[in-house]
Amino acid sequence: MNQVNLKQLFKGLQQQMSAQLNTNREFIDHPGSKGDALENAWIEWLRKYLPNRYCVDKAIVIDHEGNTSQQLDIVIYDNWFTPFIFNQNGFYYIPAEGVYAVFEVKPDIQGNVGDKNYIEYAGEKIESVRILKREAASFINGGHKSSPRPLTKIVGGILCSTNTFTHQNNNTIEKHIKALDNLQSIDLGCIADYGSFYIDYNPNAEITTAGQDAYLEFYSNRKFNKIKFSNADNSFVTFFMQLTRYLQQAIGTIPAINLNAYLKNIGEEVDEQI
Repeated sequence: MNQVNLKQLFKGLQQQMSAQLNTNREFIDHPGSKGDALENAWIEWLRKYLPNRYCVDKAIVIDHEGNTSQQLDIVIYDNWFTPFIFNQNGFYYIPAEGVYAVFEVKPDIQGNVGDKNYIEYAGEKIESVRILKREAASFINGGHKSSPRPLTKIVGGILCSTNTFTHQNNNTIEKHIKALDNLQSIDLGCIADYGSFYIDYNPNAEITTAGQDAYLEFYSNRKFNKIKFSNADNSFVTFFMQLTRYLQQAIGTIPAINLNAYLKNIGEEVDEQI
């Protein structure tokens, strides 16, 4: 039986992405251009390896009342069951029901935007998506009509090239992430030359009751338990595997979108008795 060396395959994946991020960081001097290049590198990498059912773009998220999120560096969203994505002047506007995960991209996990550190800033970006209103609709499963399912979690994280905190230990990162709670809480992240991480929360059960109130209560009740870091040599592989686990095993398929909730804003409706 022929065998392939998985360790070497994973090592090649790690080296490929590391080289791309390091090139952008070393040779692009303009801060705006450097930021765009880093975001594009992460987007291209995720597009390459995630299954085709997931789309990856820079975007703004909207809800059926017209509320919008902040502009997001990376949105992973549904490509199968979300019936409309607005594209105006190069900006994607994605219905909140179609969103699986959002990420903030920074060159370094240490830094500030105004008076907020990058981790806190990422938490605010994540919150701006999670707070949007989502309405699930009934759906057909195996030929049978099912009631609207509970709203799924929206995964939130931060992606960086390096870590220049003075002591380069996990405690500083943990302190900043632990300070975030409720809708700002971060689920996972990747620091290319330092390691990936994920956060374990209590309770860690899924949302079992339908509706926005149950969804908001879930985030209000969950509390930081611990953070787990990978080795630096495996940062991309472990991040990708953890993200895939969230997408496939913790979320699965997004709730069916309530189209009439959106059409109500223009005085129209679709026939639901079909």
